[in-house]
Amino acid sequence: MATQQRLICLSTDLQEKGTGVRFALPELGAHVSGFVLRYDGNVHAYINQCAHLPVELDWNEGEFLSRDQQHLICATHGALYQPQTGVCVMGPCQGKALRKLEVTEQGQQVFINLSSLDQKV
Repeated sequence: MATQQRLICLSTDLQEKGTGVRFALPELGAHVSGFVLRYDGNVHAYINQCAHLPVELDWNEGEFLSRDQQHLICATHGALYQPQTGVCVMGPCQGKALRKLEVTEQGQQVFINLSSLDQKV
């Protein structure tokens, strides 16, 4: 079976440790979103939902990194996550993780693998 992919953005839209790009995930619900960002040269994608409570991470759209740019941060709870894995390293959900999505970068474009949405949380 062929992999279903969805174009999210251009590679140039993602600067190292810069603003992330949000996108809708209607397959998971009317108000569910995801995001992609570039960290350590790689693109990472997650469902935009804190592992503690189902709230979006970014307070201002696309701002997912802590001030020191070392962690993803939940603007509501202050939980800190490793950008590469989504594992919470500090906060009320320590040890839990964000739901990671499969992402590829091809031909200066960033895609998510829609089949990764079928995986259990």
